[in-house]
Amino acid sequence: MQAIQITEFGGPEVLRTTEVGEPRPSGDEVLIHVDRCGVNYADTHQAENTYLTEAELPLTPGGEVIGHTPDGRRVAALVGTGGYAEQAAANPNQVFDVPDGVDDVSALALLIQGTTAWVLLRKSIRMEPGESVVVHAAAGGVGSIAVQLAKVFGAGRVIATASSEEKRDLALQLGADAAVDSRADDMTTALIEANEGRPVDAVLDMTGGRVTDESLRALAPFGRLAFYGMASREAPRPVELRNLMRHSTGVSGMWLAHAFTLPGNVVHRAMAELFELVRKGTVRTINGGVYPLSEADRAHEDLRARRTTGKLALDPSR
Repeated sequence: MQAIQITEFGGPEVLRTTEVGEPRPSGDEVLIHVDRCGVNYADTHQAENTYLTEAELPLTPGGEVIGHTPDGRRVAALVGTGGYAEQAAANPNQVFDVPDGVDDVSALALLIQGTTAWVLLRKSIRMEPGESVVVHAAAGGVGSIAVQLAKVFGAGRVIATASSEEKRDLALQLGADAAVDSRADDMTTALIEANEGRPVDAVLDMTGGRVTDESLRALAPFGRLAFYGMASREAPRPVELRNLMRHSTGVSGMWLAHAFTLPGNVVHRAMAELFELVRKGTVRTINGGVYPLSEADRAHEDLRARRTTGKLALDPSR
């Protein structure tokens, strides 16, 4: 079958289409004939071997797919690796039946990006109704859903940041109350001004570097910052615990893999709620484009250059 395979670590140029053997599911794993593969920013780190877990070569990247099982079920699944291919195998606990009324790209958008937004809001910052929430990279896959979910969950004010006027307009259309240029010279001041002169209650941050540092300084007492990515590839300054105590603020990290270890089938609960919100039209996903599998490198280039909005996908039939 056709798949993307990496034989050396690096940038988008290391993603090459090649012929590989079909997956052989073991135990109760589910075989999926893939209609679309999801693309996530984490995939660009995986290609470089700079992600949270050590990668091994040769590697077929891609953590999520949607397709059909041999018995005809339409499913979306988290696969860890191996998603950029015509077929994939998945743990049954990470396979979700897709309801009618939810298209392929929307289902993919919910698998990692939607559940990430849900867990960030419900578990990481534990947002309470009426609180102000900053969503960095608000036109991206996680951000565009987080803006909407924050409003659904009762946020008093949602402040979006994005790098272009077009992306900021999109965030406002999705329900943000204010939009800030992510390249602002002083993010602390920009966020407080966008919150009508008050420090903010919570920040969802996947940027890193200066943006993280200055967002921390914008927090109100008992404010929380949830850190779930470093798109700038610049590490923020080390956090001094005495400063957290001095300002009564908190910082947490979030990696979605840990959500599967929580009691109560948290990820399945999140997916069920997200599917229903999309099916009803309460939350909408943004189709950022479907690329041929053979152009996975171009998808990574566009993602890294911040030329994209919403959810990107690959079509393994092309």
